[in-house]
Amino acid sequence: MKALYKFLPLIALALVAISCATEEGVEAKKAELKELKTQSNEINSQIKELEAELMKLDPEFAKLNHKSILITTAQAKRGRFEHYVEVTGSVLSKKNVSISAETSGRILEVPAIEGMRVSKGQVLARIDTESIQRSIEELENTMDLANTLFEKQERLWKQQIGTEVQYLEAKNRKEGLQRNLASAKTELAKGVIRAPFAGTIETVQVRLGELVQPGASMFQFVGESDLFIEADISESYVGVLGKGDSVDVRFPSINQEIQTKVSAVGAIINPNNRTFKVEVYLPKVPMVKPNMISVLKIQDYEHNDAVTVPSHLILSDNRGDYLFVVVEGFAKKKYVERGKTFDQETEILKGLEGNEVLVDKGFREVGDNFNVNIAQQ
Repeated sequence: MKALYKFLPLIALALVAISCATEEGVEAKKAELKELKTQSNEINSQIKELEAELMKLDPEFAKLNHKSILITTAQAKRGRFEHYVEVTGSVLSKKNVSISAETSGRILEVPAIEGMRVSKGQVLARIDTESIQRSIEELENTMDLANTLFEKQERLWKQQIGTEVQYLEAKNRKEGLQRNLASAKTELAKGVIRAPFAGTIETVQVRLGELVQPGASMFQFVGESDLFIEADISESYVGVLGKGDSVDVRFPSINQEIQTKVSAVGAIINPNNRTFKVEVYLPKVPMVKPNMISVLKIQDYEHNDAVTVPSHLILSDNRGDYLFVVVEGFAKKKYVERGKTFDQETEILKGLEGNEVLVDKGFREVGDNFNVNIAQQ
C-alpha cells in the first residue's frame, strides 16, 4: 500500500498530460474543419459563377445542367376587357317626410310604433279635439236657425214682402255659417293623424298625454315607393359617368342583383371627401327597403381588343413588371407594361401579343432560361 502511495503523483501527472494532449487535438481538428468549410464555400461560389457564365454562353450546357422545374401553364387572352368602379350606396326614398301636427291639443292615442309598416290612410295618432267638437255642435244649432230664417225670408221676398236687404242679410248669414261649419269639420279631421302614403315609421317623436301645437314634428315617415340609390363617387371619375349610363347593382343582404341606369349626376364636389353625388334609378324590387346598403358596379373603361393575363402572375423588379412565358421548354422573363386591373385580370398594354403560354403554378420557382416541365392538367 505504501508503494502505491509513492506512485500516485506520477499517475496524476500522466493523466494531466493525456488530457492536455486530447484538448489540443480537438482544437486542431476544429480549426482544420473550419478551414475546409471556408474553402468549400469559396469553391461552391466559384462553381455557381462558372455555371451561370456557361449557361449564358452555351445553351446546350444549360439544358444539361439546369434541373427541370414542374409547372402548369395559363394562356394569355386577347379580347374584350371591361373595367368597373365599385362603390357603396344607400337606398333612399323621395317620400321621406316629417309628419307634423296641424292643430293643437293633447295626444289621446299613439298606435304607431317605430319600424311599423303602415298603409295609406292608416291612423298614426289622435289628438284631443273636444273643444272643436263643441264648436261644431254650436255651429250646427245656429245653422238650423239661420236656415229657418233664410227660408222664411226667401218666401217673403218671393211674395214681394220685405226688403231685398233683409233677404240678402239672411242669405249671407246662412252661407257664412256654412263656411264656418266646414272649416270646423276640417279642423276636427286634423285631430286624426294618418299616413299620407304606404311606408314605414322611422321615428315617433310624441308620447301619450303630451300637448302638441301646430307645426310640432310627430313622426318621421318613409314611403316604400319612389326609391332610389345615392352614392358618393371620387372626383377622379368626373366626366366618366353621365346620366343614362348602365349600372349593375348588388344588394348583399338579400343576395340579389339588378341592372339599372344613372338618373342624376351631382354638379358639386364635396370639399370634405372630394366626392360628388350620383343618383341611380331603382325599379320596384321585392325585399328592398329604404336605408339598405347596395354595391354599385359602374363601367368606366372598355377595350374590345385587349391582351389580358391573370393578375397574380405579374412580378416586379427594379426594371419593371414582368412575367414568365414558356418558349421551347424554357421559362423566359418577359417585361410588360400593365394597364387596368379588374376581377383578377390585368390588361397588358405592351410586351405580349395575346397568344403566349404563361408559367402559372411554379412561376415563383423559375427564373430566366430555366428548364421547365409542364404538368398534365
